[in-house]
Amino acid sequence: MTTTDTMNTIATVEQTIRMVEAGCEYVRITAPSINEAKNLEEIKKELKVRGYNVPLIADIHFTPNAAEMAARIVEKVRVNPGNYVDKKKFDLIEYSDAEYQEELDRIRERFTPLVKICKEYGTAMRIGTNHGSLSDRIMSRYGDTPLGMVESALEFLRICEDENYHNIVLSMKASNPQVMVQAYRLLINKMEAEGMNYPLHLGVTEAGGGEDGRIKSALGIGALLEDGIGDTIRVSLTEDPEFEAPVAIALANRYKGRENHKAIKEIIESPIDPFVYNRRKSFEVLSIGGSNVPRVVADYSNRKITSQKDLIDIGYTYNEPTDKWNLSDIAADLVYLGKSTLPFDCPNGLNAIYDFEIWKNLKTSYNSYPIFTVKEFLGSDKKSNELNFILINIEDFTEEVINKIKNDKSVVLILETENLHGMAEQRRVFFELIENEILNPVILKRDYLNITFEDLQLYSSTDLGSLLIDGFGDGIWLHVADLKSESEKSGTYVKSFIKKSESKEKIVNRLLFNILQAARQRISKTEYIACPSCGRTLFDLQETTEMIRKRTEHLKGVKIAIMGCIVNGPGEMADADYGYVGSGVDKITLYREKNIVRRNIPAKNAVDELIDLIREDGNWVEL
Repeated sequence: MTTTDTMNTIATVEQTIRMVEAGCEYVRITAPSINEAKNLEEIKKELKVRGYNVPLIADIHFTPNAAEMAARIVEKVRVNPGNYVDKKKFDLIEYSDAEYQEELDRIRERFTPLVKICKEYGTAMRIGTNHGSLSDRIMSRYGDTPLGMVESALEFLRICEDENYHNIVLSMKASNPQVMVQAYRLLINKMEAEGMNYPLHLGVTEAGGGEDGRIKSALGIGALLEDGIGDTIRVSLTEDPEFEAPVAIALANRYKGRENHKAIKEIIESPIDPFVYNRRKSFEVLSIGGSNVPRVVADYSNRKITSQKDLIDIGYTYNEPTDKWNLSDIAADLVYLGKSTLPFDCPNGLNAIYDFEIWKNLKTSYNSYPIFTVKEFLGSDKKSNELNFILINIEDFTEEVINKIKNDKSVVLILETENLHGMAEQRRVFFELIENEILNPVILKRDYLNITFEDLQLYSSTDLGSLLIDGFGDGIWLHVADLKSESEKSGTYVKSFIKKSESKEKIVNRLLFNILQAARQRISKTEYIACPSCGRTLFDLQETTEMIRKRTEHLKGVKIAIMGCIVNGPGEMADADYGYVGSGVDKITLYREKNIVRRNIPAKNAVDELIDLIREDGNWVEL
């Protein structure tokens, strides 16, 4: 989506061209009023003069007259059912059935003219629900839920069907990937119940920028692509828009050639509710499983540890004068050493995992535990009395293995896969565990060889995150070989977040914690919900987001939304603790959750006042 002023024809055209050259196949442009909608024609003409025929999509909020004008000019119009007819006031209203029907009749009267214009001109429409901008009517009846998101779209979709208009795409965007995935699944379920079958546009809205934006986007979009869901993709980054398409392309291209993956046993009936989050039940083994947050495993199997300094990369800093260890917020919980051994005592808070053949000969087993193959475990009499890891894949779940591990309260499973469609295979194993009432904790392990960091970010976020948001996984582990940066050798529009001084272990450890944060399974830092900017934005989002991040990134667990305008403000912040919203030129309005607390603050003072607000609530921590 463009970020230029839509009335600036040349700037919008030139940015559109950069987006197309980066791989973008559709370009969305905001039309906040009828003047911008009219100017879409000039933009389209200038693009054709320059030899570009990319389809254009008009983005509409609150302005039906702009939508009706744009529908005569561009190939598609996107409307948000939460604010096309309604203005959000956060009022809770008790509707009778008759009163609710009156509201639907009001929507029909206001929306039908656009439907008829689209039908006449052959214009497509995206009915794009956003989690945070549901109307008061929907919120009053369905709540702030995936069901509310779905019903918001279906109200408009039913009007289209009554008018025999079917040139429609649907989307269910949220800044929380878990909510987003549940909403798309539920939408498909509801469409099937009503005999509908429309294409879907995928996106995680307000994903932010940098590593976080890519990880959150890959988690939500990838989880749906894994199940064959999705027809178009938009990755929403708080960056120049030409950096978005390469990420979307990388996500989509992963599925080329996967049709010949090893067969996975068919699921006749799901043992879980795919529309509601429930974490799989497991018993606890030394703080793994049970009610504990998922654990992070650092893999040092290809790196020999020679001193305490080698553990800095996974969050452990040794103070020699005091002989004490300091732990960071992203300190790994377990370290896999393979066939190596530590030349010093393992620090408290970190447990070491050794291959069984090495472990059984250790002089001391303090904080040290074995990892077995299935064959080793079945044939060995020597085991830890506390904790035993077993490497296992789908083919290992024989009746003998199930009977052996089921009642062993020391066993944690390390679930591997070599299937091209690995996430689906690992999910199938979890279904087997549930059906066989096996409660052993499970750590998800994935292996990636000869991979760029950019692809590792996206692939691991999809593979691990898709399972985590369904409540599967008591820990995560990546084994990565030959990690390299793609941006060093390719694309103008590919960003790398690797520092040359960083080790592979440090990079992977940070990635694992970021995946857990994006999946809302383990919070280790501040979370930023930042809109990707557009022509409505009233300040420089990238600059402002970075400015706020520098001063607040130490506030572990606090969620801050940074929104460029009132459209993406109080509604689309969804579940943020604090909101920083553009309300006019050089004016900022601050929110506590969805409530305005300070209006129209001069932008130069706004970050200080945001910090004062956080401090008032007792959520500020001095560095």
